[in-house]
Amino acid sequence: MSKATVLGAGSWGTAFAKVLAEAGTDVTIWARRAEVAEAIETRHENPGYLPGVVLPESLRATSDHRLALEGADFVVLAVPSQSLRANLEVWRDDIGPDVTLVSLAKGIEQDTLLRMSQVIGQVTGAEHDRIAVLSGPNLAREIAQCQPTATVIACSDSARAMQIQKSCATGYFRPYTNSDVIGCEIGGACKNVIALACGMAAGVGLGDNTIATIITRGLAEVTRLGTALGAKPATLAGLAGVGDLVATCTSPLSRNRSFGERLGQGGSLESAQEATHGQVAEGVKSCTSVRALAANYDVEMPLTDAVHKVCYEGMSVHEAIGLLLGRRTKPE
Repeated sequence: MSKATVLGAGSWGTAFAKVLAEAGTDVTIWARRAEVAEAIETRHENPGYLPGVVLPESLRATSDHRLALEGADFVVLAVPSQSLRANLEVWRDDIGPDVTLVSLAKGIEQDTLLRMSQVIGQVTGAEHDRIAVLSGPNLAREIAQCQPTATVIACSDSARAMQIQKSCATGYFRPYTNSDVIGCEIGGACKNVIALACGMAAGVGLGDNTIATIITRGLAEVTRLGTALGAKPATLAGLAGVGDLVATCTSPLSRNRSFGERLGQGGSLESAQEATHGQVAEGVKSCTSVRALAANYDVEMPLTDAVHKVCYEGMSVHEAIGLLLGRRTKPE
């Protein structure tokens, strides 16, 4: 039996730990706060992030990362993208030398413009074939409720990808393997920004035609950036691209969609953050780093640019939509 450690007890980290446990994997989850670890360990719940969800009794929890990491075959990194580096610097000396590192984080690091797998390699010294990423239409609450979905596990080492695949396959959670790490990461990072745009449009009262247009043109942006970085277009047309994009852009369970909707209704960044109970809407920070990364590769991303202007430059949502509609016409 494989032994897994999940570092991070937010909604997605907890849901994925539940999947691992129900797939028969020996799994321990680390929580930053001792009271969260205690609730998971003794009451089999995480009321702050997944209220009402009963967690497996086999799922162990601790607030001591050293204890959590003992004997792990693979380590799942389930903290927000912009805090991944700082956390890894604390954890790295206690991670075994041949352990597979699996990233659930979706974002581009702001200061360095690195993808999460690059951050992991830089901080830990792990070779790229030890690092995997997991991405797809994976809304945490639906998965915690055992609603069927699929995901992509991308790693340049197919044996490691298959090990993770076996460790998390259940009757409701279907993992596929892929070698395109770049495509999975770019799809995962950019979809949060496009979801903010969809939420903003919904917040000002625009309908399904507008949302479908934003998703479709957003996919074009994501694909342009991904292919410029070396991703395969097929990856971005699959679960880790369009699949994740549709789920995140349309579901009320999506923090980025909900956050954008509050901005569209006239809320500030601060009030929208309060309304999401302090949970991170990754796209708010990623819009800056994705835009900068695109500029480095001379890739045009007008939706991403508009989201950044609304979040940080004082532009109204109505102005941003008018700016997009006023762009010159051209072939699709």
